[in-house]
Amino acid sequence: MTGFVSFVGSGPGDPELLTLKAVARLQAADAVLFDDLSSAVLGHARAGAELVAVGKRAGRPSPKQAHVSQLLVDYARSGIRVVRLKSGDAGMFGRLEEEIVALREAGIAFEIVPGITAASAAAAAAQIPLTRRLSARRVQFVTGHDVTGDLPEQRNMAALADPEATTVVFMPKRTFPALAASLIEHGLSPDTPTLMAENVGHPDQMLSRSTIAKLAVQLQDGFSGKPALILYGPLMEAE
Repeated sequence: MTGFVSFVGSGPGDPELLTLKAVARLQAADAVLFDDLSSAVLGHARAGAELVAVGKRAGRPSPKQAHVSQLLVDYARSGIRVVRLKSGDAGMFGRLEEEIVALREAGIAFEIVPGITAASAAAAAAQIPLTRRLSARRVQFVTGHDVTGDLPEQRNMAALADPEATTVVFMPKRTFPALAASLIEHGLSPDTPTLMAENVGHPDQMLSRSTIAKLAVQLQDGFSGKPALILYGPLMEAE
């Protein structure tokens, strides 16, 4: 008998931001394979469920993706209900595709339960919209680094430097100074507003407003290891 896998988005970390469907899947699971940033919601897991940490964090020892995918297959083949708990939304920079491919090749059924993205949670925490009528009709989500940890070489700078788009950069701290220099070189004003959101959805979350140029200098001088994302564009100023 083959089990079943539920890919569950845990949201940004605040257990109250879980969906009802996510809670139901956690309460029914026999095993939960979870990311580091999802551990705050494990209180909803069923008593007695096996909890397996498989998270990957930049600069820290982490399990290889092939190992995580094989774990999913092995647990499901034992005939149990498995939750693969991913931070934010499972489909947003979460290596979801590799795990789906492994399950399909093994003939294992699965579902995807969406979660609130860190981008949406950051904007809500800062009390700003991601879109603005007339001045920000487009939102784009991009990664701050490639598989090597460096700023991706293939970048659509016309899109990234669009002053009428809200851009959200995931995993941005180390490479943002280089990205900011490229943005300014491609015509984006150095005074473009930015919001850096750290540990979104956790009690110690920090929201810092600045500009592209000033934030680049700040991060060039050093930064904490807290997970973060950076929003820039025509962001609404706080009252």
